[in-house]
Amino acid sequence: MHTRWCANPLVFLARVDPQMNLTDTTDDPEDTPQSAAARTRAATRSTWVSVAVNLVLTATQITVGIFAKSQGLIADGIHSLSDLVADGVVLLASHHSKKDADTDHPYGHQRFETAASLALGLLLLAVGVGMLWSAVHKLEAPETVQQVHVAALWVAGVALVSKELLFRYMMAVAQRVKSSMLVANAWHARSDAASSLVVGIGIIGNLAGYPILDPIAALIVGFMVARMGWEFGWTAMHDLMDRAVDEQEVAAIRQTLVDTPGVAGVHDVRTRKMGDMIVVDAHLEVDATISVEAGHDIAVLARQRVLQRHRVLNLMTHVDPWKRPDRDHTPAADAATTP
Repeated sequence: MHTRWCANPLVFLARVDPQMNLTDTTDDPEDTPQSAAARTRAATRSTWVSVAVNLVLTATQITVGIFAKSQGLIADGIHSLSDLVADGVVLLASHHSKKDADTDHPYGHQRFETAASLALGLLLLAVGVGMLWSAVHKLEAPETVQQVHVAALWVAGVALVSKELLFRYMMAVAQRVKSSMLVANAWHARSDAASSLVVGIGIIGNLAGYPILDPIAALIVGFMVARMGWEFGWTAMHDLMDRAVDEQEVAAIRQTLVDTPGVAGVHDVRTRKMGDMIVVDAHLEVDATISVEAGHDIAVLARQRVLQRHRVLNLMTHVDPWKRPDRDHTPAADAATTP
C-alpha cells in the first residue's frame, strides 16, 4: 500500500503555484504504521533544518531590508522570524507528544501536536495582522516610501528559492511520517516562499519607478500570512473538539471490521481525531447463539485487524446479537438515560 497524508492546503496558494496538484496529499483509506520514535526523529531532524535556514534568512532579510530601505523585505524577514518561533513550538510539541499514556492522559499525548498546530495558526494570524497594520500606515503616507536598493531583489530571490526547497523537503517528511503538525510547518515555509515572490515583484516595481509597490507587496504578504494562520487555527480547533475523520477513512475501517471472521454486521462506527491518530467506537454484530467468550475473541480479533491496517490508536467495541434489536438505541433506553 502507498501512503499519503491530507495536508489541508489553502486554495489561495494555488494562485501562486497553479501547476501544483493540491489533491496529491489526500488520505489513503489504509495506512502502514509509523513508530512514534521514527515520527519524532523525522520531526526533530526536519525542524532543525528549518531552524538553520530561517536563522540565516531572518538575519539577512531584516539587515538588508533596513539598509536597502525595503519594507517588503523587512516584512518577509519578520515572517522568517515567525518561522523560527514556530520551529520552537514544533520541537516542544514533538518532545511532549511522544510521551506514553499515563493516569491523567490514558490515550497518550498525541493531541499536543494538534495544540501545536493551533499555536502555529495563532502565531501566523498575529504576524499577518501586524504586517497589514504596518503596510497600511505606509500606504497612508506614500511620499515617505523610498526607492530600494537592488540588493533587496537579490536577497528576495535567494529567500524564494530557499523557502521553496525547504517546503518540498518538509512536506516529503510530513507525508512519510503522517504528521499534521509537520504539514502545518511545511506550509508555513511555503507561505514564506510565496511572500518572497510577492516581495520580489514589489521590489522590481519599486526599482522600475513605482515606489508604492514595495509597501503594497508587504500588504499582500500580511494578508497571505493572516489567512493561512486563520485556516490552520480553525482546523486545529475543530480537531480538538473531537472532529471525525473523513467518510473514506471511516468506510475503510468499517470494511476491515466487516471482513473480520465472525462479524456478521457493523453499525454505529464513530471516530474522533487524537493528534494524527484516530480513536474509534463500533458496534459489532455476531451470532446470538455463541458464548460470551467467543464473542469476546471476535471483538479482540477485529480490534487487532483495525490497529494493524489503519492509523487507529484505540478501538472500543460493543458486541450485539445479529438480527436482534439493539436495545442501546430503543426509545425506552433513550428515555431511561434522559435526566
